[in-house]
Amino acid sequence: MKVAYIVGSFPAPSQTFVANQILGVEKCGHDVTIYTTDHPKNNMSALVEIDRLARRTHSICPPRNYVIRLFKVLGLLVMYGWRAPRVVARALNVIKHGRLAVSLWLLHAALTLVRIGERKYDIIHSQFGPFGLYALRLLEIGAIEGVLVTSFRGYDATQNLRADPRRYAELFRMGQLFLPVSDSLARKLVEAGCDPSKIRVLHSGIECAKFKYSEPRRSEGQPTRIVTIGRLVEKKGVKYALEAVAQIIAARRTVVYNIVGDGPYRSEIEHLIEQFGISAHVRLHDWMSHREIVAMMEASHILLAPSVTAGDGDEEGIPNVIKEAMAVGLPVVSTKHAGIPELVVDGESGFLVPERSVDDLAERITYLCDHPEIWPQLSRAARRRVEAEFDIGRLSVDLVGLYEDLIGQHGEQALKGYHGSPVELNSGNGGSPRPIQRGHGN
Repeated sequence: MKVAYIVGSFPAPSQTFVANQILGVEKCGHDVTIYTTDHPKNNMSALVEIDRLARRTHSICPPRNYVIRLFKVLGLLVMYGWRAPRVVARALNVIKHGRLAVSLWLLHAALTLVRIGERKYDIIHSQFGPFGLYALRLLEIGAIEGVLVTSFRGYDATQNLRADPRRYAELFRMGQLFLPVSDSLARKLVEAGCDPSKIRVLHSGIECAKFKYSEPRRSEGQPTRIVTIGRLVEKKGVKYALEAVAQIIAARRTVVYNIVGDGPYRSEIEHLIEQFGISAHVRLHDWMSHREIVAMMEASHILLAPSVTAGDGDEEGIPNVIKEAMAVGLPVVSTKHAGIPELVVDGESGFLVPERSVDDLAERITYLCDHPEIWPQLSRAARRRVEAEFDIGRLSVDLVGLYEDLIGQHGEQALKGYHGSPVELNSGNGGSPRPIQRGHGN
């Protein structure tokens, strides 16, 4: 199969799960191409092993400066516009496409696709809902062809739908398959009007074999090493973790708490560390390479992931860092938030507490500090869990199977639907809804 992926930045340090999924499909023997809708970031390639995908990654994002953008688009128009005059005309339809047409974003993306010369794909897979909307516009103007699949991974099905419940109405109607990464996100899509027969829950996976498993052990007199890894944003709940760690230190437990990440809440985190008087025990690190993050987990005893629902409705899907920590063998302390209970079994492979419950976080971490003898059983259960349900090899086979089924069901009908009158696509059961299903690896 030929599969095109529509993404934001690639690779992004906090989105290794996107690269994992694309690499998984590529390793299954399929031809993948990646189109980025954001400007490339520097020094990202060390985060994941994507060197062989570099030549298949193309930016369709125009320059930020509008004057430079105008000249760039005029150059593309002169060189390649004659190859697809109808596409050009459709891309300039301000009435239909509004801001995307006025900003020349749509025309630049379309002409870039014409220049590259690869416009026909079996599958077009958008990673996150907003990129599904971009892909839909490119399909509508004929700049690209294929069956449309959209993954929903967190904010796109929570924060975005809370702000605008109708945001994806057209995408839900015209898209063929939607892949939320958790049951909790699937329910939000259904509540927003997505046909359940178009939904399959497919968890994001990790390559378990790349993570060296070892049971955590603490030497006599060694502090308990706790780690949190993630963007410093509200939904990561780091401020509650800091308050809990302050309680633990006040209770005379010896701990070292490493926080790895960056983001808009960094200055607040730094202030809280000083306010709680725990700077001797807490170390705040900038983003690391993926290899360095894994090394940090291997040197730790507990992963703390205190996720919460943000004030604007933003939620997690299922954080990949928890899967990676469990693959390494770390006991996890996290929250009963979004899809996390679909990964961490409370009392078996880690502990879950209510969101924002500082006392419960402190109690569970203290318990682990005082009972290192239970670490091995939690560790083994955690590794078994990710191997059985979240290994990228199994999930990639599931995803390819979904692609193949989709092409068989909707290929020709879907392509007609984008350029003609809208068509309703269902899953071959006479048009009647059916329950949400998921791939075999979930």
